[in-house]
Amino acid sequence: MMATRIGELVETQACCEPSAHLSLRNVSVRYGEQTVLSEVSLDIPRGCITALIGPSGCGKTSLLSSLNRLTDHLPDCHVGGTIWLDEQRISALDALQLRRRIGMIFQRPNPFPFSVHRNLDLPLREHGVRDKAERERRIEQALRDVGLWNEIRDRLQSSALRLSGGQQQRLCIARALVLAPEILLMDEPCSALDPLSASVVEDLIKRLSGRYTVIIVTHNLAQARRIANYTAFFWTRESQGCLIEFGACQQIFEQPTDALTAAYVAGRSG
Repeated sequence: MMATRIGELVETQACCEPSAHLSLRNVSVRYGEQTVLSEVSLDIPRGCITALIGPSGCGKTSLLSSLNRLTDHLPDCHVGGTIWLDEQRISALDALQLRRRIGMIFQRPNPFPFSVHRNLDLPLREHGVRDKAERERRIEQALRDVGLWNEIRDRLQSSALRLSGGQQQRLCIARALVLAPEILLMDEPCSALDPLSASVVEDLIKRLSGRYTVIIVTHNLAQARRIANYTAFFWTRESQGCLIEFGACQQIFEQPTDALTAAYVAGRSG
């Protein structure tokens, strides 16, 4: 499949720049002998929200994990092809520094079993931020960015596990933001939350657009339509996940060019 380039797409929201932040060329992911994702070529627009949609088992999470090389830690996992972060191949970058630039938020909130403050202070220390005043400034700013500062400013030394599910997920997003990343990867970040908490997190994701490049895996098509600037639709063919169509969100949901995409977004398949 030829690379889907941003310039080929219909005009999208003004917050998006017509440049690629991540470029994927012929990316495949396999576990042992089983290929779960085949030959994906795709440009991810800078400063936009890109939603990855499609049925379970079509390789969306595997693709997401390959973008900051979390796949390095998975037994028998091999990622083929090339992924570029701006002008650099991610395979040539130090993994720790790569994950500072590309943060990850998982499906279920996973705060460390420490205080709220230590959840944010620890990654800063591990990434070499030695100045205490700078760490405190960045911790407060990250909590403000996710709307938690006024809610928990008096509970920073309390266990993060005592927060509600929605607060824990926002704390995990703050833990990524505190390192000043360029890109945020989100694997169904609202699916384990109650509707009210999910709505709060969804509003937060929309506010991050423009400041960060966000790539979100979601099975919630209404959510993708509400928050995404671009959408990539994946499907399974011959037991391998593949990219079917990529475009501006409105185009994918209202004027898809592929019959499979049209059926999926209309709820007739998948």
